[in-house]
Amino acid sequence: METSIRAAITGTGSYLPEKILTNNDLEKMVKTSDEWITTRTGVKERRLAAQQEAASDLGAEAARRALREAGVKPEDVECLIVATVTGDMPFPSTACFIQNLCGLKNAAGFDIAAACSGYIYALNIAKSFIESRTYKKILVVAVDVLSRITDWHDRGTCVLFGDGAGAAVLEPARDDNGIISVYLGSDGAATDMLKLPGGGSRFPTSAETIKNKLHYIKMSGNKIFKLAVTAMIDSAQKAMALANLKCEDIKLLIPHQANIRIIEATAKTLKLPVERIFVNIQKYGNMSGATTAIGLDEAYRENRIKKGDYVELVAFGAGLTWGAAVIKWGIKNIA
Repeated sequence: METSIRAAITGTGSYLPEKILTNNDLEKMVKTSDEWITTRTGVKERRLAAQQEAASDLGAEAARRALREAGVKPEDVECLIVATVTGDMPFPSTACFIQNLCGLKNAAGFDIAAACSGYIYALNIAKSFIESRTYKKILVVAVDVLSRITDWHDRGTCVLFGDGAGAAVLEPARDDNGIISVYLGSDGAATDMLKLPGGGSRFPTSAETIKNKLHYIKMSGNKIFKLAVTAMIDSAQKAMALANLKCEDIKLLIPHQANIRIIEATAKTLKLPVERIFVNIQKYGNMSGATTAIGLDEAYRENRIKKGDYVELVAFGAGLTWGAAVIKWGIKNIA
């Protein structure tokens, strides 16, 4: 009888574009202020992809860094999963572009679209592939270039978003570390609350869709806020319960960086002190699924998590979708 195996993250990587757009820069573009943005969102600056950079370019660099960290050769990767809602093109998949850029010649590749929850959804797919022994070496990339679908004249949304990519290599665990549990959820009745209407089969690109700005993010901020807090708390608690853990067992919570007030409300209900909450929203804003991927990479590199620690990712996004993952960290920090 085969013994059960667990999927472990053996390497992480991230990439942020060089260009920085500050709140002071935004004051010159739209009617807003640094004080207004900071108070309501927690964002101070965000990164913007260069004109020649597409999602695959950002994702490929994050992928290369994760592969180096894991000590895995590109040709040994068997599967590539890319979480994105701003892929290079409707098709081919962004995974195929990243596969080519990184030399992943033996990997199957595909995209998933779960918006800000995409990284956690992708981790769960990779986890299932490894536990079922379908693949042994999987690369997960979460990348979004939200600046390309942001209306820079809409102060309600343009202050929130940025670009970035994060990646992780998953392999069978060599010990008791790895992804312990994942909880996922969605509510399709709330699709109107956060969406990109134009460009699909519902509203194919036309002069009218361009005129009506249907190719930009549309969001009902107040409605999203209330649902986000509830879903983040519920997801975090359910993933912990699945792992037979309590809040006091979690060394670090890495929440989706959508709004500092959502993060603070989640932490307060879970009764987690500030030092056990990872926050980088002030530097990057909301990068969709890439936020938790980049957060995990940065937390590891900043020695916020060490081998044997329990870390939890939690996210909420368009769909509506949500999810949480509890990981027993298995990478040893190098001083």
